[in-house]
Amino acid sequence: MSFFITLAIKLALGLISLVFVINLTGKGNLAPNSAVDQIQNYVLGGIIGGIIYNSSISILQYVVILIIWTILILLLKWLNTNVAVIKQLIDGKPVLIIKNGKLDSEACRSKGLSAADVALKLRSQGVFQLKDVKRAVIEQNGQFIVVRMGDENPKYPIITDGVVQTEILETIGKSEEWLIEELQKEGFDNVADIFIAEYDKGQINVVTY
Repeated sequence: MSFFITLAIKLALGLISLVFVINLTGKGNLAPNSAVDQIQNYVLGGIIGGIIYNSSISILQYVVILIIWTILILLLKWLNTNVAVIKQLIDGKPVLIIKNGKLDSEACRSKGLSAADVALKLRSQGVFQLKDVKRAVIEQNGQFIVVRMGDENPKYPIITDGVVQTEILETIGKSEEWLIEELQKEGFDNVADIFIAEYDKGQINVVTY
């Protein structure tokens, strides 16, 4: 009977720790869209699956392991949100594979995409010719985003998490120097203070931290 009581306590502690971390880091972890979210889920599964039936590990040891795991996940999440280098190392960055109707075959190979894969992804979005594509990007989570020629005033995120998206600036025919000048006119002197900035209809919409 004591085995089952210990098992129930361990299971309850694992569930509580999961709910606690999800509430702190965001419920998007339930449908992971980044490497950090995936790591969190894999590690938790390994901890609970590997320890919960191991009678040689006490409840106190189990609690300590869960605390260490939680601290590491929160630290990794913070670094991924606040340190651009760490974010790029963990999540990577969007890869531009089509620009103004021209396909970058090297970029496709770097993401493991064949010509058939690209054609399939384009067809799934109703695009049948490369010349109809103004911009196509593979996002960090593998999603395929297409902007067609003639799309009227699409909104472009030119700054995300305090980092200037130079590829998008090139797409809209602007330079980083132009962006800095425009931001300074609006009273924003430090790009690192900007959570997200969108380019829409010739205007820059800024949201700060």
